[in-house]
Amino acid sequence: MTSLTEASARRGTRNPGEPARPSPAGRRRVALTRYLLPWLFLLPALILFAVFKFVPMVRAIEMSFHEVRPYLGDRWVGFDNYTAVVTDEAFRSAIWHTVVLAAGQTGGSLLLGLVLALLLEGTARHLWFVRTAVFLPTVAAMAVVAEVWRVIYYPAPEGIANSILGWAGMGPSPFLNSEDTSLWSVMAVGVWRGAPYDMMIFIAGLAGVDRTLYEASAADGAGPLRRLWHVTLPSLRPVFAILFTLAAIRGLRVFTEIFLLTNGGPNGSTEVLMTLIYKLGLERNELGVAAAGSMVLLGATVVLTLAVQALRRREA
Repeated sequence: MTSLTEASARRGTRNPGEPARPSPAGRRRVALTRYLLPWLFLLPALILFAVFKFVPMVRAIEMSFHEVRPYLGDRWVGFDNYTAVVTDEAFRSAIWHTVVLAAGQTGGSLLLGLVLALLLEGTARHLWFVRTAVFLPTVAAMAVVAEVWRVIYYPAPEGIANSILGWAGMGPSPFLNSEDTSLWSVMAVGVWRGAPYDMMIFIAGLAGVDRTLYEASAADGAGPLRRLWHVTLPSLRPVFAILFTLAAIRGLRVFTEIFLLTNGGPNGSTEVLMTLIYKLGLERNELGVAAAGSMVLLGATVVLTLAVQALRRREA
């Protein structure tokens, strides 16, 4: 039997019971099919992304170097649009408001989300209901959220927020109607809406913390605050990096709450980069300058993401 097998191998044939081996052309065909099949399933989504995202992005980059003149033809202006973005007082003010709002919303949502996660961590049956109730602001439509907060911020003494301030012995506040308080009022809405999302990510991170570290630190006499500082927070460092990136990008791209609550007012005190780009492009028809502003925002987002990733690799 062995001699027959060896003889068949030398002749390049196979035994009757041995499965047929595919030819090189057949193997290439199978490999090609395995490679192309996933892309075939992804093709509809890729077409939608190309039409509604990548092609407009390339067009925006092109527009940022032109004075866009519909029906007359675009005129090349080089970096003049970017110079206008950097030197214009309205743009500088909008950039400053964007940075302040992004920093405040990022820090506030991370801190509040961590506190909520620590309070609602566990496996008790009733916690699912509380977590669902707390998470509702994240899934609610921003138009509904903005309208609810407009009612809460009603500037009269009988408004909801002013009534609560009155119980604490504080005077009524104009909230959205004052240049001094409007940006902080919008920031509070962003923190209130973003904290539940951060809470859920923190809860997932807390589930992965090694419980033996808590037991060991408790045996060494560490109290709750020391266990939080020396065990919980270091274990959540990767979660903090991810949430910081997401929250910062969310803060830099803030638009809907500003547009619905104040539309950049009063007197531009809440004007951010996104609302200014919207007004320049769709209300004043300065599409080239608006495209340059959007490219500046895109660059800031990319730099922030790369910086966080580099910091994570360095720490790792």
